[in-house]
Amino acid sequence: MLCRALGVSRSGYYAWRSRPICARERANRILALHIKAIHRESDQTYGTPRITDELRDSGISCGHNRVAKIKRRLGLFAVATPRGYRPPTTQAASNRRVAPDLVQRDFVAGQPNKKWVSDITYVPVQGGHVYLCAILDLFSRRVVGWSISQSITTDLVITALQRACQTRRPREDVIFHSDRGTQFTSEQLHRKLAENGLTPSVGRKGDCYDNAVAEAFFSTLKIERINRDRYGTLQQARRAIERYIRFYNRTRRHSTLGNISPDKYEALRAA
Repeated sequence: MLCRALGVSRSGYYAWRSRPICARERANRILALHIKAIHRESDQTYGTPRITDELRDSGISCGHNRVAKIKRRLGLFAVATPRGYRPPTTQAASNRRVAPDLVQRDFVAGQPNKKWVSDITYVPVQGGHVYLCAILDLFSRRVVGWSISQSITTDLVITALQRACQTRRPREDVIFHSDRGTQFTSEQLHRKLAENGLTPSVGRKGDCYDNAVAEAFFSTLKIERINRDRYGTLQQARRAIERYIRFYNRTRRHSTLGNISPDKYEALRAA
């Protein structure tokens, strides 16, 4: 019997089994339920720091180490998917006059609609790829416009731009920063930017750090959503990305913003 293996008497073993759990263990079990709920609601994207902040905002006092220990006991881990093959997206314009770099890696904006950044990435679907363009406001890192298409053309960027302008309705000059891809340096896009009061800005050729915020968003999107899915069609990809962007803007905690969401950051700064 187990009591013999443990070297205790039968009565001692059953007394130990029937002993009520201590207050600390009871609190840990309740905390574990909250941690599991947050992990599930974040679609398994939150690690220990974000879960801890979520608990504290809910009025539950706890430390990072305690949360990490309970997460390990529950077998909960944030998703982390390695990068696979990356097909080419934007290609630098070789014979066009491009705009200067007005951002100079200064990815901070004191107000909304001062600096927007944009980029294009691919999304795998059955039989090939589709392309996603996103525009973020550097003030809050909010995704203010996006579009997805089977073709990687200037129209892809213009659709995202129109959506951003409808959402934000900028009233003053906005810097629109991107890489030197042909989609971003076309006369067609520059006319649309001018019509909406936006000033083009581009980084140096082949330097991803000049557009690091847009690159970081795509990396997060792929780790937390795209690389976990298998899309059969463009429409399936569009629905999944739209859901993720809503989560990203409204709920997902952003370390650059003090671990609150872009929407909450804007609301607090506007108050």
